[in-house]
Amino acid sequence: MSDEQHAGTVGYLMEMGALKRGKRSGWWIAGVKDPETIAEHSFRVAVIGAVLAMMEGADPAKVALLCTFHDTQETRVGDIPWIGRRYLTAAKNEDVTRDQLADAHPKVAAGIQAVVDEYENGDSTEVLVAHDADKLECMIQGLEYMEQGYRNAREWVDSTRAKLKTPSAIALADAAQNMSSAEWQRTYLR
Repeated sequence: MSDEQHAGTVGYLMEMGALKRGKRSGWWIAGVKDPETIAEHSFRVAVIGAVLAMMEGADPAKVALLCTFHDTQETRVGDIPWIGRRYLTAAKNEDVTRDQLADAHPKVAAGIQAVVDEYENGDSTEVLVAHDADKLECMIQGLEYMEQGYRNAREWVDSTRAKLKTPSAIALADAAQNMSSAEWQRTYLR
């Protein structure tokens, strides 16, 4: 690997750090003043994806990988909420990824490009599960914001819940609607 490829690969890794600072801007429409970052969202999407994959008999590692890279393009184009997409024509995620990786090691560029291409265009069980993980995370986040008093998050909860496709995601969504975000710790408080 050349010095330029090392630098290009590290540049991509540093760019991914911007996801820790970029906010999920769609929540501003619901009145959330300080929404989670893109990285926070992506982390839980990857965990949810692995869990859903286990439940659906899909490959958890592959789903987690798809989920990890699903929003990496937002370092360049931002988090465009659905209402904003009505007025904008953004570059395809596959094209943004190609630009992000232009100077990276060829194997890194090819590997990440393949993951993004599959997430955006594939039709495997793993892709279906990864898309459901993204929606389920949004729904759960909306429920958490509702607990914090952001009533307008209900629309996000309902609309993302309606888009779920896998039986496991639907079952977990149903369970989440009947549980507070602090419920997980009650097991240890008994």
